[in-house]
Amino acid sequence: MDAWVRFSAQSQARERLCRAAQYACSLLGHALQKHGASPELQKQIRQLEGHLSLGRKLLRLGNSADALESAKRAVHLSDVVLRFCITVSHLNRALYFACDNVLWAGKSGLAPRVDQEKWAQRSFRYYLFSLIMNLSRDAYEIRLLMEQESSACSRRLKGSGGVLGGIETGGPGSPGAPGGGLPQVALKLRLQVLLLARVLRGHPPLLLDVVRNACDLFIPLDKLGLWRCGPGIVGLCGLVSSILSILTLICPWLRLKP
Repeated sequence: MDAWVRFSAQSQARERLCRAAQYACSLLGHALQKHGASPELQKQIRQLEGHLSLGRKLLRLGNSADALESAKRAVHLSDVVLRFCITVSHLNRALYFACDNVLWAGKSGLAPRVDQEKWAQRSFRYYLFSLIMNLSRDAYEIRLLMEQESSACSRRLKGSGGVLGGIETGGPGSPGAPGGGLPQVALKLRLQVLLLARVLRGHPPLLLDVVRNACDLFIPLDKLGLWRCGPGIVGLCGLVSSILSILTLICPWLRLKP
């Protein structure tokens, strides 16, 4: 299994480059169709997209072993919520890659009797569950960081009159406190948005992970028919998430850990 993990790591960069090219073709094909390009050119772009998709499936052979190894490591995390989210995410990724391998065998002609539509639906369901777990993990980490930042700000503001960036944060009895319920809710909401922005700005790996997972979420939602967003949106979101994935390979410090 270790050998498969090493092979998967070596092919990961090539797979992500192919993924970026595939979704760029999807976006380009949608733009060409919208602007009335020749049917022959559109057909060539679709064929190139299909070849890139098949090439990606070949590069992903063995990724199930990598995902299972990651799940085994995640089981030992001390934080219960992180342990659950990360482990379940990796297990769903392993099942997604297994279905993807079956699809590759069907499309390459090794297993011509494979019901490709059924296995594609299965793979996208596992992919969706994995992304939901990833976003749940991101939300949990954001909540923890916001609580830490809020506590730190409270300690810093004890001697500053309760002002944060020009916004009064005093209690209900303070001179700058809003008089009505609605302004109070609006103020709290504004403070939470400012706190969220500060947390994400101070933690680029978490910000990139949130954007990447949110972009990827549109792909299985569209393929499963849960939310039809069209090939243009799917291509754009896939291209953005692919570029962010490549960025985490070029700059490892941008990868969210654990």
